[in-house]
Amino acid sequence: MVEKMKKVKKKLRSPSAFSVLFVVIAMMAALTWLIPSGTYQTKPDPNNAEKTVRVSGTYQQVAKVREVENDKTKQKEMVDSRQGLWDALIAPVKGMTEKLDVIVFVLILGGFLGITMKTGALDASLGALLRKMKGKEKWLIPILMTLFAIGGTTYGMQEEAVAFYALVVPIMMAAGYNAMTAVMVIVLGAGTGVLGSTINPFSTGIAAEAAGVNLGGKLMAIQAIILVLCLIAAIIFTMRYAAKVKAGGYKDDVRYKPATAALDMSNVPKLTGRRKVVMTIFALTFVIMIISLMPWSSWHVTLFADLHNWLSSVPVLGAMLGLGHTVPFGDWYFAEISTLFLASAIVIAAIYYPEFKKDDVSVPDTFLKGTADLLGVALIIAVATGVSVVMQNGAIQDTLISWGEATLKHVGGGLVGVLAYVFSLPMTFIIPSSSGLAAATMPVIAPVADLVGSSKDAIVAAFATASGLLNMMAPTIASLMGGLALAGVSYRTWLKRTLPIMAVFAVISIGVIAAAGALHG
Repeated sequence: MVEKMKKVKKKLRSPSAFSVLFVVIAMMAALTWLIPSGTYQTKPDPNNAEKTVRVSGTYQQVAKVREVENDKTKQKEMVDSRQGLWDALIAPVKGMTEKLDVIVFVLILGGFLGITMKTGALDASLGALLRKMKGKEKWLIPILMTLFAIGGTTYGMQEEAVAFYALVVPIMMAAGYNAMTAVMVIVLGAGTGVLGSTINPFSTGIAAEAAGVNLGGKLMAIQAIILVLCLIAAIIFTMRYAAKVKAGGYKDDVRYKPATAALDMSNVPKLTGRRKVVMTIFALTFVIMIISLMPWSSWHVTLFADLHNWLSSVPVLGAMLGLGHTVPFGDWYFAEISTLFLASAIVIAAIYYPEFKKDDVSVPDTFLKGTADLLGVALIIAVATGVSVVMQNGAIQDTLISWGEATLKHVGGGLVGVLAYVFSLPMTFIIPSSSGLAAATMPVIAPVADLVGSSKDAIVAAFATASGLLNMMAPTIASLMGGLALAGVSYRTWLKRTLPIMAVFAVISIGVIAAAGALHG
């Protein structure tokens, strides 16, 4: 009986990601009855014609039940902002439609990985790598974390990092670590890059533009210092954790089966010529993804745009390839990279088809099984997005933003940067999109710096670092919850293990921001 009670208690202490997110959705639905509803006026987003941004100083409180004009029918109708049981239940469904591009990417990625894994090329290549690294496996951690940090600081690699779990998880597990180590490598690596965004145009770039400061110069120096210090701290933290895992500790940190199994070094397939070709395509796919997502135009690099325009203009060839219906590298997003992984899956299947035929392997079935393996991840992304759906439909998102902005206006001197950091933490929870948060808050927060004699560069850095920190912690961040699901790590365990390093990140960020503000004064 006692044993049974212990097992029940153990289960209660480790809620799944779904449980955490549904509780948060329920809480937000309840808050829509208590927090006043309100709204900002909006204007077209200069960076995305399909979206709008809030106009500072235009917040107005509105009634919970009010009459509004339907945009389609132009007829007056009653709208109730209070979110009930049905609203909470349908929020994940609406979240699925909002994140459909990401969900499709995850499912196609699953199919791509399914076919690649079936060839045995990944196991063979990882086996060869680990044999070469024998006794030096720990150095994989700083190398990989640095690479992820570069992706984070340049173009805000976060949701895209989901693709790398299938590669990093088996590497870490085969090296004698656990799946949690892989999560730390990816999330803390890319996360410190996003936290210390130097030239990332989607967060720091938009915030800098809204604040009226140069993306380079002082702002870049502040972010570069934060990036280096936080990355060093993250690497040390992860390597210490990994060493304890290898020594036999933290056995209960991975409670669920990872989506990607550990590599069996005793039965590693041979790295044949055909498998080498498959791995070349596999690696090239990720390289193309990274290159395609980097904002080249923002950096005044026109090489890819010029090449795309030239190829599109070539008679017959351009039309046959359909280049007139595509966009150049730098303008790609989830629709394009999903197509990239689908095309790569087809190419890999074609290369390895003789072996598949010999072993009676069905390519379509293998692809579909791969998508099924990541279905849970796709659903978690939908549920995580449901939190913001409830806040938006409950009209409390803008109210919470206005409260924070009003508080900052009464702060003086060098504390503005520090309090802007504190303010941005809950705002990131409310608006998970860093670019959306920047567009919503910077036009109001930045002028406060001018009024009280503080540094606007420090304000932008405060926003970027706080947003980056919450992106590694908040349950509303779909990529984080999806990654944890892939690795079989509970959200509670993730917080338990990483809160110390998160506190270090906060101290480093606040310290550098405060110093920048003091030097400005």
